[in-house]
Amino acid sequence: MATFGTLSDRLTETFRNLRTKGKLSPADVDGTVREIRRALLDADVALSVVKDFTGRVRERALGDEVNRALNPAQQVVQIVNEELVAILGGEQRRLEFAKNPPTVIMLAGLQGSGKTTFAGKLARQLEADGHTPLLVAADLQRPNAVNQLQVVAERAGAAIFAPEPGNGVGDPVQVSKAGVEHARRQQHDVVIIDTAGRLGVDAELMKQASDIRRATEPDEVLFVIDAMIGQDAVNTAKAFQEGVDFTGVVLSKLDGDARGGAALSVASVTGRPIIFASTGENLEDLEPFHPDRMASRILDLGDILTLIEQAQQAFDEAEAMKVAEKLANETFTLEDFLEQMQQMRKMGSMKKMLGMLPGMGQMKQQLDDFDEREVDRTEAIIRSMTPAERRNTKLLNGSRRLRIAKGSGMTVTDVNQLVQRFEQAAKMMKTVARGGTPQIPGMGPMGKPGASAKRGKKGSKSKGGSRSGNPAKRAAENAGLASSNADPTGSGFGLGAQAAPSEAELAEIQKLFGKG
Repeated sequence: MATFGTLSDRLTETFRNLRTKGKLSPADVDGTVREIRRALLDADVALSVVKDFTGRVRERALGDEVNRALNPAQQVVQIVNEELVAILGGEQRRLEFAKNPPTVIMLAGLQGSGKTTFAGKLARQLEADGHTPLLVAADLQRPNAVNQLQVVAERAGAAIFAPEPGNGVGDPVQVSKAGVEHARRQQHDVVIIDTAGRLGVDAELMKQASDIRRATEPDEVLFVIDAMIGQDAVNTAKAFQEGVDFTGVVLSKLDGDARGGAALSVASVTGRPIIFASTGENLEDLEPFHPDRMASRILDLGDILTLIEQAQQAFDEAEAMKVAEKLANETFTLEDFLEQMQQMRKMGSMKKMLGMLPGMGQMKQQLDDFDEREVDRTEAIIRSMTPAERRNTKLLNGSRRLRIAKGSGMTVTDVNQLVQRFEQAAKMMKTVARGGTPQIPGMGPMGKPGASAKRGKKGSKSKGGSRSGNPAKRAAENAGLASSNADPTGSGFGLGAQAAPSEAELAEIQKLFGKG
């Protein structure tokens, strides 16, 4: 995650230095804790939080759980991970809905923190979960705030209650109260009240927010805070807690490039859980906040669970079974490949998905260079083909490929590379669908479970090639042998059994969706 990138790099480097040590001395522990303290302070984590955090880490690192561990360095990483989870709130907390609808959710925060955008994101997510949310435009101070909420509501497909034009006209307390009554009459089961913010904490802002809370008696008061505002995040959170009080926190702009460590302090300082994390500008860029998963991302341990959840939401199980059947029957076509790419795009950014894999923090530059527009170029090439050409790539002679290249704005080489990669990928996926072990380009044949390393080593010395009496079989086996002896060029599918993909493998993943 971009906001915690620097902190993640510093912590990962600190732990890397521990891995060479079989046993940790008190001096090693003190040096590690000192580096962790510097990394947290550089990331704008509140001083009080840093002191408590490093104190607990040092105490546990010098205890028996590390001394008795087979791998002390991994045990220290585990301790830091557990303590990070603790300062991030411990366990995940979901929204609490009222027993008697509507559930009233009030949003509070400074101007520019992202309240209005979050209101649309939350409404969209609630709609997907089967709720009928109503957005109430109670920000009547900021210019065009009502119009902005109307646009956001339309994009989210949610109803809106906006009786006043705003721009300084109307009473926000009366609008909020009337919005709850309107929701009750129209049978909306959730009300989201978008309140006004200010450029700074002031008495007028606090009084208005407090009056709205008393008038509507919300079930949840969510404090939306910009993860990029630095140390002032803690002071702002304390001021809102004293003036209005809130039941949960929303971290916005976690896709930014700020140090963002102050966001780690909010839950610890206020004692209120972080419920949501906003990770982008699109309405679908909203995630439930999981302290354990966020800690894993910060420590570059990956977030496979979130990746799986996103995949489950984007992919249809019945459709996936059809694709598996087509792969096994060798009827997988470019049309099917195009549909699969479009489903992957529903999951969001490819960079974000790759960033959730363990160890990807070590490949930050390669991720930054990853061009997601290659998916668009690949789609343009496939859409420039006729239905018959998509179903049977053997029809693609020279003139057809030239026509496709001109129609998609690409070159004939680009078309050739796409067709070649598709045929290789389809062949490999067919092998997997039939329960076989694929030979991944650039990685050689994948070893079978239980195969000994000694046998593999012995086999690698053989240079005589196949001795089969069948000419076709001999040619195929020799081709496979040549492929396995070639220099690695990466893989268009999967990441092998490594802890982190290599630079070449990441490049090959990108090549699958377009030119290299």
